[in-house]
Amino acid sequence: MHKLDVTGRPLDEAESLLKAAGLSYVVDITRSTHHKFSVDETRLYVVRQKAVPENGLTHILVAAKQRKEVSEDGIQNQ
Repeated sequence: MHKLDVTGRPLDEAESLLKAAGLSYVVDITRSTHHKFSVDETRLYVVRQKAVPENGLTHILVAAKQRKEVSEDGIQNQ
């Protein structure tokens, strides 16, 4: 099976690379149950990748990017 590591890449970039390599893939999304920090659901990144030789698929797990809320004085707003 072709080895292509897309971990840490934005989802759109990872999908482009997987398609270009001719690899079939499945996308799963993980969400935090803790809501102290806000996230940007429009910016998904690959946090885990696993090739499953039995079905020829690459499973990628994506998570939303955490938003950074910083005030003008550089102090993080809670």
